Amino acid sequence: MTSQPPVQPQQPAEAVPTCYRHPDRETWVRCQRCDRPICPDCMRDASVGFQCPECVAEGNRGIRQAKSTFGGAVVRTPYVTWTILALNLAVFAVQFFEPAIQSYLGMNSVMVALGDEYYRLITAAFVHGGMFHILFNSWALYVIGPYLERAFGHARFIALYLVSALGGSVLGLWMDDPRVLTVGASGAIFGLFGAVFVVGRRLNLDVRGIAVLIAINLGITFIVPGISWTGHIGGLVTGAALAAALAYAPRDNRTVWQVAAIAGFVVLLAVLVVVRVPLITLSGLS
Repeated sequence: MTSQPPVQPQQPAEAVPTCYRHPDRETWVRCQRCDRPICPDCMRDASVGFQCPECVAEGNRGIRQAKSTFGGAVVRTPYVTWTILALNLAVFAVQFFEPAIQSYLGMNSVMVALGDEYYRLITAAFVHGGMFHILFNSWALYVIGPYLERAFGHARFIALYLVSALGGSVLGLWMDDPRVLTVGASGAIFGLFGAVFVVGRRLNLDVRGIAVLIAINLGITFIVPGISWTGHIGGLVTGAALAAALAYAPRDNRTVWQVAAIAGFVVLLAVLVVVRVPLITLSGLS
């Protein structure tokens, strides 16, 4: 008899692993954190190897997100500035074909008080009285808007712009002839001027340039006839005050303080409107 070597048991073929997120895709790559198989679409570069999307998201939760100078999210592209600028130009283009739009959107105390057209307090900042008017306001917004938007973040910047515009309209509601129609973003622009000054002081920067610019424009406001000084002064004071509240807010719970400041300014201006409207109605100047 001849002896035969013992028969070795046949090893089963190893199953090819598939991606845990895409079971129909075979892969030999595994996540470095959870060791689950991942396909090329699920691979995320890590310091060593690859990670799956879930592990990357979990790891990002523990990373402190970068903030702007005064607490907002970091702004890479000033979308709010470009949007406001485009909106102003678009409305001005509509005015070219339909000039009557000024009478529907401009600030007029009688229409606010008797017509309940409170929207005019804001929409007046998006219509302009002529080519020079729109060019100056557009240039100013183009120059200082991105700087402030990067300093405060998108949300805080749009709040600063709109509340400044509202502040200029509210002072006009109190001080202007109720029958006069006023238009323009100058209140909001002056608010941004005031904000730049405040931010410069807060960061210990040289603010002489913006101070001179504000002084020159205030001089023009009172020298050149037909300019609404109330819109300029109201916007300047409101913008500077709100910027100070945002820039000097305590670091602890800063977002809460800033939201409270914005809400407080809106409530204050709304109260001034509510108090003023009955007085215009009773005056009989309509």
